[in-house]
Amino acid sequence: MSVPACSVVRRRARPFLAAATALVVASVLSACVGPSTPGGPSPRSSRPASASPSRPTGTPTPTPTPDPLAGLTLEQRVGQLFMVGTPATAAGAQALEAVRTHHVGNVFLSGRSTSGTAATAAVVRQVTGLVSDDTTAGLPMLVATDQEGGQVQVLRGPGFSDIPDGLAQGAMPPAALHDDAVTWGRQLAAAGVDLDLGPVVDLLPSPATAAANPPIGRYRRELGFDPGTITGAADAFRGGLQAAGVQSVVKHFPGLGNVTGNTDYTSGVTDSVTTADSPSVQVFRAEVHDGARFVMTSTAYYSRIDPSMPAAFSPTVVQGLLRGQLGFDGVVVTDDLSTAAQVQQWTPAQRAVLAIQAGSDIVLASADPSVVDPMVDAVVAKARTDASFRQQVDAAARRVVQAKQQSLG
Repeated sequence: MSVPACSVVRRRARPFLAAATALVVASVLSACVGPSTPGGPSPRSSRPASASPSRPTGTPTPTPTPDPLAGLTLEQRVGQLFMVGTPATAAGAQALEAVRTHHVGNVFLSGRSTSGTAATAAVVRQVTGLVSDDTTAGLPMLVATDQEGGQVQVLRGPGFSDIPDGLAQGAMPPAALHDDAVTWGRQLAAAGVDLDLGPVVDLLPSPATAAANPPIGRYRRELGFDPGTITGAADAFRGGLQAAGVQSVVKHFPGLGNVTGNTDYTSGVTDSVTTADSPSVQVFRAEVHDGARFVMTSTAYYSRIDPSMPAAFSPTVVQGLLRGQLGFDGVVVTDDLSTAAQVQQWTPAQRAVLAIQAGSDIVLASADPSVVDPMVDAVVAKARTDASFRQQVDAAARRVVQAKQQSLG
């Protein structure tokens, strides 16, 4: 940065100079503060020569960015880190109690409903009606569901389209898929849903192996069998939903295409193929680059990335790979941590703490909402006594609240 000549004169002035020299310097300084030097100090200013120059006329004073967590208690901050399940057909008592007593700030519509948009909206209002200064600090809820299409579509009935499965979506022209996704997004918005846990972007090795892949291929949830097809369809799907005011969650990082077991029903499910540089991981990299705001982690083990922990509990996977190498700074959501067979060796309390320590932001407890109570209690208790963990809680809560501010207003 260049230095104005006037500044040089100031630096070179010395208090012990002769009076004549001082007069010369004063004359030069007087010329420097004229109209030709915007932003210079006023001749009447008492600001010392070493002080920072005054702000140029007309430049607005920067307004400090308010902390999105200001005013939230620890319990309310922790509540933002959980998503509790309720049947899509009725507001569950356990979910309602979780909001009232544990300040849980997000809800998932589970199971299957054929009641249509109006009935679903009524269920949603029962839960979101609990938002208050006491429960969620007035923050709105993320209302989520699984509306992928095909065999994984929670909401049906009057007002909801029958959404094609992943393979069919991947075969559509992206522009057509985008337009259809706008329609599906408007239907979700009409029902009060603002977060869809999809699209699935898991990369399977080939069509021939799909049937042997229980969580994805068996149900035709994959969008295709090459990265380009998957990312093109995923971008179209996400873009259509977002145009309708609904956010989406790409899943299941770092990929379930190479597993032969379903973590919901089987323990010890391990991917021994995927590495940090595998094409399946690069699909997620592309989605992050294309603006994905939410990513869901799987509960499989990845022996060539971190053999010690399921992905949702692994700092190596979440902080090192997803946030570090892929540069993701959005919201990380776990797969369901309530009834999945893969995580039953840990207590609910341990699951929640491990997920937050790994770098997750929202712990999903969709199938069995009763586990939310011990989960929240454990996170609050550890945050009270562990300063480092408290910082992780605050960082996660800040990401969740900021995402709500950006997408929900």
